[in-house]
Amino acid sequence: MRITRLIPTLLAALLSVLTLSVTATAADKPATQAPSVEQPRSPQPIIGGGQAQSGPWAARLFSNGRQTCTATIISSNWILTAKHCVTGGGLSFRIGSLDQTSGGTMANGAQTVTHSSSDLALVRLDRSVSATYARLGQPGSVSVGQSVQVYGWGATSQCGSEINCQSQFLKVANVTVTGGCSDAYQGSAICARRGNGITAGGDSGGPMMANGIQVGVASTSDRQTTTAYTNVTAYRSWIQSVAGV
Repeated sequence: MRITRLIPTLLAALLSVLTLSVTATAADKPATQAPSVEQPRSPQPIIGGGQAQSGPWAARLFSNGRQTCTATIISSNWILTAKHCVTGGGLSFRIGSLDQTSGGTMANGAQTVTHSSSDLALVRLDRSVSATYARLGQPGSVSVGQSVQVYGWGATSQCGSEINCQSQFLKVANVTVTGGCSDAYQGSAICARRGNGITAGGDSGGPMMANGIQVGVASTSDRQTTTAYTNVTAYRSWIQSVAGV
């Protein structure tokens, strides 16, 4: 899986892993695909996993018409994704389709609210969308050693620029939770080691699911062995205050 945009240059010195966005050339930097920074290194071979057979809550994020990150729809008019994915503006989403090029429902972002100290963003849609909404976890929904699933349309191979090897279809990979860590903005995160795949550029903002419940949002990744997902369960009160869920 891959990600697209990287976090602001001023954070580069603070991060030792790459963010996952797709606009820069990283695969697992900020959560557009996996941990990364703004000018990431050449993508590593973080291919793996397989095509998802289901993911009705998944949303492909576009910035000014360009594929960038992954996201989830959590209510009729709110999208959850990574903060580093929304900096480019002109946000739009394809919701409820495994194919990022067709199907599902298209909607535009009307308002963006970012968390002050973590890699989380909520985007209010310009209209109500009927879909299967992602259920968000509470503290205790995930534990160390647990096998969880990560989803995204990010990079699928080693290529010069991850924007050129994004997956047309939603992918999923199994990873194993190793403990707590920090996301691209030093917020609370869940770290996991590679299982049958690992996140990369374009996967940023996508979900980590534990028993079908979303517990994380892709923030960073080294595209080889380790990825960090902002801990959704640690920010439930903030999400509730903004989106009402």
